[in-house]
Amino acid sequence: MTENPTPPIFGMPLRGVLLLAGVYTFIWGAFFKWFGPTVLGWMALNPIPENLTSNAFGTFGMLVGFLIFLSAFYPFSWVYLIGAGLLGKFVSATWFVLAYSEMVTWNKRSLFYLIANDLIWIIPLAIIGYKAIQGRKYLKSLQE
Repeated sequence: MTENPTPPIFGMPLRGVLLLAGVYTFIWGAFFKWFGPTVLGWMALNPIPENLTSNAFGTFGMLVGFLIFLSAFYPFSWVYLIGAGLLGKFVSATWFVLAYSEMVTWNKRSLFYLIANDLIWIIPLAIIGYKAIQGRKYLKSLQE
């Protein structure tokens, strides 16, 4: 057992990435909530159904974005919010593929949305979540 374990590095840029990911996710969620048929029509190669709604998908995206944004303020205490955001990104990507990919078909726009909004953010969120768990363990070891 070591007396002074090496402290993990959790810099301010990691918090900035959490803030950026949260805002980016929230904004895309807002686009789908309030401008869903227009956004989906822009992504689609073919005309989309008139009664297509993405209100629930957008609300879910806004909630995930808010949780990720909120986790940046206390990442060691609220590490579960980072996990919820990571899970939310997986759910959002799956939801988009299952619910909308058939209607919009795969093209540059729909792939951009899926990759840039959901899939690419999984990597930094996983790294930041791991670093936050390391920091939390370190702080608990100091209390013992």
